[in-house]
Amino acid sequence: MTQAASNPVTLERFSKGKTWQEYIDSGIRNRELFEDNYKNLEITADQAKRLKALAAKPNGPHHVVVIGEDWCPDVYRGTGIAQKMAETMGIEFRFFERDQNKDMIQPYLKNGEFESIPVMVFFDSQHRELAHFIERPALANEQLHQTREVMGDTSPEGIAKQLGHEPSEDEIAAARAAAREKYMAWQKGPVWAGWRVATVDEVTALLEKATA
Repeated sequence: MTQAASNPVTLERFSKGKTWQEYIDSGIRNRELFEDNYKNLEITADQAKRLKALAAKPNGPHHVVVIGEDWCPDVYRGTGIAQKMAETMGIEFRFFERDQNKDMIQPYLKNGEFESIPVMVFFDSQHRELAHFIERPALANEQLHQTREVMGDTSPEGIAKQLGHEPSEDEIAAARAAAREKYMAWQKGPVWAGWRVATVDEVTALLEKATA
């Protein structure tokens, strides 16, 4: 994928971003979830071979930018993936908060409209953009319905159906808390883990195509 004209992600600006550890240590929400997703991703031998081959190319990836926010499940899953890929390739990683860097995400709007996160942008040693990845892998989009099935309908109307009466504010809050608890437990399972693996494969394929 080619670099957008007048890309705001300049090399100077890249140097001012946060490293993985700086971001993790910056008082973010969901720190444990960021760390868990990082620790629970194992780069396979085949994936590592492909990533290292990419980094060894003269036009291969040299550094990566991640744009996101700490409240977003796709971000706390995807950021650690980008970091682990960067470690495997031996390239630099920098994180930028989307809401403090609105201009930075404009070239990477999903469907030309939505500020979806995370965005990963890979550059070569001359800071030419190689490829970018937005939000989640195709596999996750195909299986996204499972998150709704796990949580159920948490609208007041949906909760009323479950309870058989008009819910109070406390009952709505309790139902939503229970749904979130189910969702968080589900994130520790095989489907979510598969999305991490699929992200590595999808991003690797993008980089292989860009450097072919």
